[in-house]
Amino acid sequence: MDDQTRIEIEAAAFRRLQKHLMEDRTDAQNIDMMNLAGFCRNCLARWYQEAANERGIEMTKDEGREAFYGMTMAEWKANYQTDASPEKQAAFEVAFKENVLGEKK
Repeated sequence: MDDQTRIEIEAAAFRRLQKHLMEDRTDAQNIDMMNLAGFCRNCLARWYQEAANERGIEMTKDEGREAFYGMTMAEWKANYQTDASPEKQAAFEVAFKENVLGEKK
C-alpha cells in the first residue's frame, strides 16, 4: 500500500471513530472511557490539537476540542455529560495520572 492510500484510510478510520463517539454513542461518558481505556474524547481532541501545532498551525486546547466535538465543551456538557459518582472520579484521577501525565503507581 502506498503512503497516500494509507493516510487516506487512517483518516477515514479516524473520522468513523469520531462519528461513533460524537453521534452514535453520546451516552458513553468520557470518564468511563478514560477509566476503562485510558483515553477519551478530550484526549482525541488534544491529539488533534497537538498534530496541528506540530505542523505550525496554531490551535488552542478549546479550539482543538471544538474541532473534534463539533461544538463547544459547554454545549457538549449541557447536552450529553452526566454527573460522575465519587468512585468514578477517584478512578479517573488514577487513570489521568497514568495515561495523560505518564505517572505510574
